Amino acid sequence: MSPLIYAHRGASADCPEMSISAYREAISQGADGFECDLRLTKDRVIVCWHDADLKRVAASPGFISKMTVAEILAIYPVLTFSELLDLAIEHKKHLALETKHPVPSGGLMERKLLKCLEERRSDIDAAGISIAIMSFSWLAVRRCNDQGWETVFLSGHKALLPFSPGSAIGPSIATLRTLKRAGSNAKRSIKRFVWTVNEATDAQLCVEKGVEVIITDKPRYIRSILENG
Repeated sequence: MSPLIYAHRGASADCPEMSISAYREAISQGADGFECDLRLTKDRVIVCWHDADLKRVAASPGFISKMTVAEILAIYPVLTFSELLDLAIEHKKHLALETKHPVPSGGLMERKLLKCLEERRSDIDAAGISIAIMSFSWLAVRRCNDQGWETVFLSGHKALLPFSPGSAIGPSIATLRTLKRAGSNAKRSIKRFVWTVNEATDAQLCVEKGVEVIITDKPRYIRSILENG
């Protein structure tokens, strides 16, 4: 079975990462799902943002956790998670949601995310899309277990993956290259979300190893590799 293709912060090789245009481009490129990073603003709005601050993307020194969403929007058109969820439901795209840690708000991120997802559960179910909550934080993944959503423990270190507290693992592509049995630990076979796969040889490796989800900046390109060998 061919892996599903998730757009990493949207089709970020072609559009500004994390932007609504990047996610709309991912739709046009045939991505099966979206990957995004989530942070909380000062006024507790969940936004799709990778970095702790605005410096790299928006050339601003402001920190996401210390600014309201209105203050951020005055600098950069940040996408809220609610807006991304609406887009995913409308276009029937799966979601892989990474909660960032460590953060000043601690576990509030997961509590607010779970509440939001529960409030939209009927819409999510009707769209037939799957939701995976991911984190490099072992505790964050544990907080989301047993809530009816897939959980993914992310790691770039193969020694940590067998101790995943989640229902799936998220090895980096560099880690996958070193794994003899990428899909198993001592107790069970486990689903894999592999990041960030942008090269043909890596896409082919994912197919050879039976990876279930490929996360990429280049959905159209990776799709062409999978379809044409």
